[in-house]
Amino acid sequence: MAIFGYPEFFLIIPCIIYLFYFIIRRGKKKSEPTNWPLFGMLPAALLNLHRAHDYATQVLSEVGGTYVFKGPWFCNINMVFTSDPTNIHHIFSKNFSNYPKGPEFRKIFEILGDGIFNADFELWELHRRTTLSLLSHAKFYGSMERTIWRKVETGLLPVLANFYNQGADFDLQDIFQRFTFDTICQIVLDYDPRSLCVDLPYIPCEKAFNEAMGPLLHRHIVPEWIWKLQKKLKIGDEKKLIDAWKAFDEFIYPQVSLKKGEVDDDLTLLTAFRKVFEEKKVTFSGGLRDILRDTSLNLMVAGRDTTSTCLTWLFWLIAVNPIAKIKILEEIEAKLHLKDDKKWRFFNVEECHKLIYLHGALCESLRLFPPVALEHKAPIRPDILPSGHQLRENTKVIVSFYSMGRMEKIWGKDCLEFKPERWISSRGGIIHEPSYKFPAFNVGPRTCIGKEMAFIQMKMVAATIMYHYQIQLVEGHPVSPVDSIILQARYGLRVKLSKRNA
Repeated sequence: MAIFGYPEFFLIIPCIIYLFYFIIRRGKKKSEPTNWPLFGMLPAALLNLHRAHDYATQVLSEVGGTYVFKGPWFCNINMVFTSDPTNIHHIFSKNFSNYPKGPEFRKIFEILGDGIFNADFELWELHRRTTLSLLSHAKFYGSMERTIWRKVETGLLPVLANFYNQGADFDLQDIFQRFTFDTICQIVLDYDPRSLCVDLPYIPCEKAFNEAMGPLLHRHIVPEWIWKLQKKLKIGDEKKLIDAWKAFDEFIYPQVSLKKGEVDDDLTLLTAFRKVFEEKKVTFSGGLRDILRDTSLNLMVAGRDTTSTCLTWLFWLIAVNPIAKIKILEEIEAKLHLKDDKKWRFFNVEECHKLIYLHGALCESLRLFPPVALEHKAPIRPDILPSGHQLRENTKVIVSFYSMGRMEKIWGKDCLEFKPERWISSRGGIIHEPSYKFPAFNVGPRTCIGKEMAFIQMKMVAATIMYHYQIQLVEGHPVSPVDSIILQARYGLRVKLSKRNA
């Protein structure tokens, strides 16, 4: 027993720890997190929080697509991660009614209120039906086309020309975010905030979207009592979320508070929802003003973040894949008859459908960098996934859309390559993959009804920029995805412009 009084005893401790570590790691894959006593797998999650999406992809790839994450025993954050298409088809389509957004989802995304992303059952159906009705209106796409080209003409082209004339580098991601913010505000609120103009004004609401998404991801991983304490103390990530919430409210409430009749555009989403809520006498805990705020914010998130993110990654991908860029340009000139005229012209919605290769390039951007990187689901009744994993009631399921696009068993050995050709059939048409394999626009009944609108806007913007300018990446500027719900470029996309040789 004398050994307890000597330093030799302390040499035994590392050996004991190593032996224990060896035992609990036995049979595990290289990337699998260690399940420590008391702390579970949380240490590995926190250590890899700066690369959360890539780490999840690494683990899921090694274990076959589905993994049970064990949190600390005192935190109740056990969850199942999956990128398995059969599981996703089951959750989002076959057993759709068992996987509503539910109270846990609403708790995490409380900032979105009663908007379509948080809504379930009758409220969700009302949101979807009203939006679909407007998008199906005979005049909607004509109105949208005019809105986009007006912003291209008065905002995008003058801003790009200013950077070109100055010879200055700039953040192309910021330009895309401003463009989509302005256009979605016009479509939803019938209001142009003019964030995209030569002086690039700072508009708190426009920047608040970026600030909110990181904290929302961390709420999935950090124990609830921690982020709730941060919220109460107004510190850390929760302080960012509080500030973003305030910026949203200060921007949106004045617009939704307009008296009936002041907004007379029947093709504006805000007008459509106001009419539906008033005619059906729909009641909400917060009143009409609050539900219009929530509805507007949700639609703005859909229209601003997802489209701008796809465009950002598209331009990075074609910058590092110059052959694809050449093919896109050749298609733009040929299909829009620009080669003979040597003069740019705005093109219509029907002509967008002719840009097949550009469509394939956008799909590749969405596959490799899906704007919404993950989604959170939970069954209201016990369930068994096709992978064999048993789920208790309210078990948190994290579906990694980011990981799905990088799975060899889903997309083949070339899954990490940028290949627009994988989307083009032998007859020259677009190959349509099922949403549970390509979930960039969500899956099943909740598939995004603005998909067509997004592709049209992205084609118009991408074709305009590529026809006028060569995009050169700033050497040495790091480009990687941020760890957030929305998969933006962490440090933006800094570029310089040069005139394209016509």
